[in-house]
Amino acid sequence: MKSFLKLAAESRVKDNNLLKIDGVIDWHQLRLVLKKIDRSGLGPTGYDTLKLLKALILQAWYSLSDTELEESLRVRMDFLLFTDLDENVPDATTICRFRNLLISRGLLEKALRNINRQLEQRNLKVKPTEGAIVDATIIESAAAPQKTVDAIPVDREEGNTVYEASDVQLSADKDARWLKKGKHSYFGYKSFVTVGAQQGYIEKVAVTPANVSECKYFEKAIEDVETSRYYADKGYASAENRAILKKKGLKSAIMYAACRNKPLGHWQKIFNKLVSKVRYKVEQAFGTLKRRFKFIRASYFGTEKVLVKAIAFNLLKAINTA
Repeated sequence: MKSFLKLAAESRVKDNNLLKIDGVIDWHQLRLVLKKIDRSGLGPTGYDTLKLLKALILQAWYSLSDTELEESLRVRMDFLLFTDLDENVPDATTICRFRNLLISRGLLEKALRNINRQLEQRNLKVKPTEGAIVDATIIESAAAPQKTVDAIPVDREEGNTVYEASDVQLSADKDARWLKKGKHSYFGYKSFVTVGAQQGYIEKVAVTPANVSECKYFEKAIEDVETSRYYADKGYASAENRAILKKKGLKSAIMYAACRNKPLGHWQKIFNKLVSKVRYKVEQAFGTLKRRFKFIRASYFGTEKVLVKAIAFNLLKAINTA
């Protein structure tokens, strides 16, 4: 039997985007993804793990801190209806522990794959078999660095380091690193995002310290996505990366980069223009993530906590398509 509070909420909340998600997602399938998580440790009385996952989606959707999410779950009617929580609302500590539990067990990645599969079954999304686009963007750390360094790696220059324990900077966020892009220096991460070439749904997200070379990380960035072709900009142009695609039986749509004393040929310029007509979809995804979901600065420490943003992005795209 529904509580008076929920009945009142249903009478007042209409045409809410959050409630439209129920029309495209079978939450029972997500419950199966979470079935191995024990309720113990999730607050004094325990919480339904599916309701907590829904709360994390709300957090990503509205870019809320754990404390802000706790307060919103208490006062917002659409939050009440979407999560199906009653007066027993999880506190900020429970929310944080649950998110870390999902990360430690790789369940956020599984949830993203499950949601994408459901959207494909409902013909709201197509599999990226014809092509996928990979690119990276800088995300600033939630922590302020306690010191700067004299030699900051420059974005897309040869010799950029990979993550090493000896490279830790003095900061509360031990995964973040310095990187210079243009005239600005950033302390944070690189988020590698793979989207489908046809519709621009996010297929995969990988986050590294900011000083990781995009070109050298390419092989890891293209793992676990079923496609026949990869599109990428000039930052990934190398004979090694083209050879990696050939070895995997994938077609290369990596743009060509001019070298010193070796300008691009006529057909290379035409090829780059053709790739650009497809590759813009990943830029659109970055624009929506940063504008709508405030994916400019990380909300938490660590490199594994941005997958919920990808879930929120795909759900928004789905309800706008449905």
